[in-house]
Amino acid sequence: MKLPHDSLTGLIDADALRLRLSDLTRATDGDGSDLAIRSKVLAELKEAKKAGRVLAEKQLNEDGGGFLCAKRLSHLQDELIRVIYDFAVWHVYRITNPSAAERISVVAVGGYGRGTLAPESDVDLLFVLPYKQTPWGEQVVEYILYMLWDLGLKVGHATRNIDECIRLARQDMTIRTAVLESRHIWGDEALFKELDQRFNDEVVAGTSSEFIAAKLEERDERHRRQGTSRYLVEPNIKEGKGGLRDLNTLFWISKYHFQVRRQLDLVKKGVLSRSEYNRFIKTEDFLWAVRCHLHFLAGRPEERLSFDVQREIAIRLGYTQHPGMRDVERFMKHYFLVAKDVGDLTRILCAALESQHVKEARGQGISGLMQRFRLGRPVGMAKPVEGFPGFTVENNRLKSNSDTVFKSDPINLIRVFQIADKYGYHLNPELTKLIRRSLKLVDKKLRNDPLANRLFLSILTSRNNPEKALRKMNEAGVLGRFVPDFGKVVAMMQFNMYHHYTVDEHSIRSIGILSEIERGDSEDDNPLATELINTLKTRKVLYVAMFLHDIAKGRPEDHSIAGAKIARKLCPRFGLNASETDTVAWLIEHHLDMSTIAQSRDLSDRKTITDFAHVVQSMERLKLLLILTVADIRAVGPGVFNGWKGQLLRTLYYECEPHLSGGHTKVSHRQAVEEAKQTLLAKLDHWSDEAKEAYVNRLYKAYWLRIDPQRALAHAEVIRKADESGDKLAFEVTPHSFEGVTEITVLAPDHPRLLSIMAGACFVTGANIVDAQVDTTTDGFALDTIFISRVLPDDADEKRRGQRITDLIGKTLRGEEKLPEDVAKKGSVKARMKAFKVEADVLVNNSWSDEYTVLEITGLDRSGLLFDLTRAIATLNLNIGSAHISTFGERVVDVFYVTDLIGQKIANISRQKIIQERLSAAVDGKLNMSSAASVSR
Repeated sequence: MKLPHDSLTGLIDADALRLRLSDLTRATDGDGSDLAIRSKVLAELKEAKKAGRVLAEKQLNEDGGGFLCAKRLSHLQDELIRVIYDFAVWHVYRITNPSAAERISVVAVGGYGRGTLAPESDVDLLFVLPYKQTPWGEQVVEYILYMLWDLGLKVGHATRNIDECIRLARQDMTIRTAVLESRHIWGDEALFKELDQRFNDEVVAGTSSEFIAAKLEERDERHRRQGTSRYLVEPNIKEGKGGLRDLNTLFWISKYHFQVRRQLDLVKKGVLSRSEYNRFIKTEDFLWAVRCHLHFLAGRPEERLSFDVQREIAIRLGYTQHPGMRDVERFMKHYFLVAKDVGDLTRILCAALESQHVKEARGQGISGLMQRFRLGRPVGMAKPVEGFPGFTVENNRLKSNSDTVFKSDPINLIRVFQIADKYGYHLNPELTKLIRRSLKLVDKKLRNDPLANRLFLSILTSRNNPEKALRKMNEAGVLGRFVPDFGKVVAMMQFNMYHHYTVDEHSIRSIGILSEIERGDSEDDNPLATELINTLKTRKVLYVAMFLHDIAKGRPEDHSIAGAKIARKLCPRFGLNASETDTVAWLIEHHLDMSTIAQSRDLSDRKTITDFAHVVQSMERLKLLLILTVADIRAVGPGVFNGWKGQLLRTLYYECEPHLSGGHTKVSHRQAVEEAKQTLLAKLDHWSDEAKEAYVNRLYKAYWLRIDPQRALAHAEVIRKADESGDKLAFEVTPHSFEGVTEITVLAPDHPRLLSIMAGACFVTGANIVDAQVDTTTDGFALDTIFISRVLPDDADEKRRGQRITDLIGKTLRGEEKLPEDVAKKGSVKARMKAFKVEADVLVNNSWSDEYTVLEITGLDRSGLLFDLTRAIATLNLNIGSAHISTFGERVVDVFYVTDLIGQKIANISRQKIIQERLSAAVDGKLNMSSAASVSR
C-alpha cells in the first residue's frame, strides 16, 4: 500500500531523542553503563513511546487509516529500537575498532517484519550475529532486550548466526515463515542481506508446494480451533476465519510461491485483477482499523470482538443508526462482508495456484487445492458433464469449458450449483473465480426466469446436501443477487447473546438441520420431528418457509409480519401455487409462536392449548410448525436447543393434537380429572382402599388436569413416605438425561415464600431453574416442583447435586440456615451483558388463562433475578401456580401464573399497576424488600 509522503513522521523525533540521551552521559564522560544514567534513559524512552502512541491513536481517530496506524506504530517501534541500539553501542559497550566478529543485524520478523504493529502486539526480533562471535554481541543484545522489557513491551526474540537460521528454517515451518517476513531494522545490513539471499536460495527454492501445504493445513487447524464459520457474532479478528491471519496466509503463500514483495506485485503477475487488489487493500485496512481500535480500547492484546466492545468500536469508526439497524449492527455487517471478501480472495489466489499445479493432491475444497497433478502426472482427465455441454468434471471438480459459459446463458449461474449438488461435485477454483466476475449477469430478467427459479427450488429442496449448495451460492455472491431480499440479510448481525451467527448463516444452517431431520440423522435428539417430516403432504413449503423465515430481519417492521409479506411476493416466483404460498406466509408469520408458548406458558392450562389450536387450525400446519421450530432453534447456535426445550415442544404438540383432530372436546374437565385419578389408583395396588381414597381427595382439580401419570405416581410415594415418617418436609430428586434437566420436588407446609426459598437455594448452589410447577393440597401442604438445568453426565452424581440443593432448602425452611438477604449484591450483571440494554417490562394479562392472572416479566438477565422476583411476588400477597423461566441470551422472560390469596384473578387496575411497578423495580435490582413487605401488609 502506498502511504502518504509524511504519514510516518511526527510520532517520534529519533535524532532529538539521541541527543537528549547523549547529553545524559556527559557527567560520566559518555559512559552510559551507570545505573542512574540507565534509569534516566529509560524514562526518556518511556515518555517518547507514550507520546508516540497517544499521537498514533489521535491520528487513527482523525483519518481512520487502520493499515496506516499499524505502519505508524511499527515505525515508532523501529525508531525506539534504533535509538536503544545506538545508545548501547556508543555509550554502554562502545568499541573503537570493531572486528568482523563484532557485528549485529537487528531484524524484525513475523507480523512486525511486515512493517505493521498493533498497539498491544508482541515485538518479534531476530538478532543475527556472525559465525564467529565475541561477548560484545551478547552484551548488546541483552541490553536492548532488557530496555525493551522495561518499556513494558512483550518481546519475542532469538539470537542466531546465519547458518543456524537456515538450518532451523528448513526444519521448522513457523521459523521459516518468520524469516520469510524478515525486515532489517538497524545494525549491520550486510548480515541481513546475506541471510535473505541464502534463505531464498537454500530454503525457498523448489519448496513452494511443501510450504503451501503446511500453511493451508495450519490455517484449517486454526479455523477448527476458532470456529469453522466466519459468521460468528463474536469473531476473533486476528485468528478467526476471515480475519487478518487469513490475509497474512494469502500473502505468505504469494510471497513464497510467486516471489513478490508487495501485494501490488500480484497484479503484475496476473494473480489479482486491479479491482481484486483494491479489495485486498480495503479489507486489510478495515481489519487493521478494527484491531487497532480494539487494542487501544482494551489496553491489552485483545483479539476477540466481544459484545462489550462492539458498540464502542462502531462509534469510534463513525457508524450511525439506521431504521431497523443499530449502529453496532451496521458495523458488524460491514465486518462480516469484509470477512466474506477475505474468503473470496482466498479462492482467487487458490485458483491461480491451481492453474500452475503447485501442490500434490490432498483432500477436497480450498484446503485441498492443487490436486490436479500427483508425482508430475495428471490425476484424472476432464470429462464432459452429460446433458450440460458448458461444463466438464475433473477429479470430482466442476469446470467451465470457456470464459463465456455464463455470458452466453446466465441461467448457468444457477444451473452450476444444481449440477454440483446433484452429482456431489466441488467447484474448481477457476470456476468460482469466473462466477464472482459474472455476478452482474444476475439481473431482473434472470430472477424472473421460470427455469432459473425451478433450478433454484430444486437446490433449496434437494435431498442431497442443500446447505452446502446454498452456502456455495452465498459465498459466491449469487444467492443474494438472485434473491435480493436475502441479499439484505447477508452478513447481518443481531446484537444479542442469543444468536451465534449472522442472519444468512443462521438461515442456511437451518436448511441443513431440516435436511438432517428428513434423512433421520438426528432421530435420537428430535424423535417427533423425524417422525412427522415424512408424513407431510408437501415438503416444499417447509423448505421455502425455512429459507425465508428471517428474511425481513433488520427492518423497522416486525420481521415475522414483514417476512410473510415478502414470502407472498417470492413464492409465486419460485413456482408455488396460491395454497402453498399462503402456508409459507403463515409459517413465517407464526414461526416464533410455538417456541414462545412452549417455553413461557403453562401447557397444562386448557386455555393455553385452545388459544394455540385456534391459531394453528390444522394438523398439517401443526406438523410443519413443530419441525420448523425445532430446526430454527437448533440453528441458533451450539447448545441452544436441548432436551428440555424438545420436551416442551412435544408436550405442546401432543396437547394441541386432539383439539385439531376433534378428540379433545369430547372429554370434559370432570372426565379428565376422573381419568387421571383412576390411572394413578391402578398403579397403587400396594395401598389400602382407604389410603387411596384419602390421597386422591387431597389434591385439587388443577393438579389432576396437568399432571402426567409417571410424575403423579412419584408424588404419591413422596407424600406417603412423609405421612409414615411424620415429617412435614419431604424431597425427591429425579435426573432426566434425555431432557437435560433434573426434577426437584418439595413437600412442605404451604407458605407464600416457598418458591422464593427454592429459587434462593438454587442461586446459592449455582443451579439454573428452567421451569416450576406449584400445587397445594386440601390439608395445607404445598407440592412444588422445579426443573433445573442438568450439569453432570452421571445420574448418581447429578442426584447428589440435587440433594445438596434440597438439603439447603430443608435447613432454610427449618430455620437452621438463612439465605442471603440481598442476592442481587452477590451476583450482579455479568460483564459481557453490560453491553446490552433490556428495559424491564411487566405484562399483567387476564386473557391467557381462565383461572390465573399471567405475569410476563422481561428484563436483562442477572444472577439472583428469579430469587428477587419470587420474593417480590410473595410480598405482593400473590399465590404462584406455575412459573416458566426462559433465557434468550442476555434477555430473560419469566412467566408466573398467579392468583390472590383467595384464589381469584387480579382484576383491580390499581393493584395491577402496583404489581407492574414492584416487579419492574425487582428486575432492575432496585426494590427494597423490607419496605415492600410493609406496604403489602
